[in-house]
Amino acid sequence: MRRMLIVGAGQSGLQLALGLQTHGYDVTLMSNRTADEIRTGRVMSTQCMFRTALQHERDLEINFWEEQAPRIQGLGVSVAGPVTPLGHPRLVDWLGRLNGYAQSVDQRLKMAGWMEAFERRGGRLVVHGAAVSDLNFLAERYDLVLVAAGKGELGSLFMRDAARSPYTTPQRALAVAYVHGLAPRLEHPDIEAVRCNLVPGVGELYIMPALTTSGRADILFWEAIPGGPADVFQGVTDPSEHLALTLELMEWFTPWEYGRATRVELTDAGGTLSGRYTPTVRDPVGRLPGGGLVLGVADVVVTNDPLTGQGSNSAAKCAASYLASIVEHGDRPFDEAWMRRAFQRFWAMARHVTKWTNAMLAPPPEHIVRLLGAAGQLPAVAHRFVNGFDDPADFENYFYEPDKTAAFLEEAEAGATGNPEAPEALGTGPADDPADDPAEETAGEAAGQVG
Repeated sequence: MRRMLIVGAGQSGLQLALGLQTHGYDVTLMSNRTADEIRTGRVMSTQCMFRTALQHERDLEINFWEEQAPRIQGLGVSVAGPVTPLGHPRLVDWLGRLNGYAQSVDQRLKMAGWMEAFERRGGRLVVHGAAVSDLNFLAERYDLVLVAAGKGELGSLFMRDAARSPYTTPQRALAVAYVHGLAPRLEHPDIEAVRCNLVPGVGELYIMPALTTSGRADILFWEAIPGGPADVFQGVTDPSEHLALTLELMEWFTPWEYGRATRVELTDAGGTLSGRYTPTVRDPVGRLPGGGLVLGVADVVVTNDPLTGQGSNSAAKCAASYLASIVEHGDRPFDEAWMRRAFQRFWAMARHVTKWTNAMLAPPPEHIVRLLGAAGQLPAVAHRFVNGFDDPADFENYFYEPDKTAAFLEEAEAGATGNPEAPEALGTGPADDPADDPAEETAGEAAGQVG
């Protein structure tokens, strides 16, 4: 029986460990915390998993919370206009439907549950914060060592790939609050949806339904431009102060969202998180001092900003891809050539995520401004854009190049004109005052400042 060591008990590490178990491998998993410590600790992410990633969990029969978690049916985009004495109005507001529902499960709940399942199924769990010296000692005792925890010393094993990493500093300052008591959106009170609010010169506010340790919740997530007016969470350690700042920003920059948040409260004392990190792609093969090799997993080697909600999705897809590469390899040695082939198989998908996320971090060019504005009037545009969160490869076909965008918009307009039975758009801009009809250029200027 082939022996596998996985360091890191997050989405990718645990999913891969559970997957390898189903194929009869002898798996050891190293975690720096116990299941109980994870479950009662601080929130770790703002995960929202779309159809393909959820299917990987179903395939392994580890979708333990699917019946409990809210079923997210759509994704909405709003764009704030220039500031007025009363704050920021909405210039654009629309909602696109997902082909299959998405879900968000607090990783404290999921990772603790998966760790316990891994042990019940005969897996060996070692609670220890692994260092390079540990891996140097253990590498010879396992057929393959996979590193799915890249913080601290272990991250130094994987060198930055400058050609694939255009940013050298964090592009957003992140602030998360898990809350109970958020009211539904008045426009679509019966539709569970992720809401993306773009605020020019400030950043983005995401709101997503989720399941946490105390039941149904919502996640309030600011992505602030560093040094901008929403970059106010650094050094804030008091959860109550964190929530107060979150709501103050919402009241001024996204009043349409603040109106449903006046009675929210934190889910628990560990329901806040803040920080920032630099999007980076790294060499997937790490070299240990003794000459052994280890393979980096998911965001250890492909770290994207959470702006496009791809972290847990990419982690699930990486685990599924690596599992297939391992099983298909049979009894042959897991040498450097195999490691690089396994990564390239994952990168064929991950490169689309990296390209799209890096593009969304930058100020949008004119053709993207037109695309986001058109989605409010053309359901086909909204539908295709929001389903790109499940399959970012599709953005290659219409998103990056102005000519392709123009051709797609022309096709969508022709389809809407030629099909009187086309579905009605779920929300269009402008949204705040039906009497106002700002020119397209005004909305374009506002959206063009985002990033």
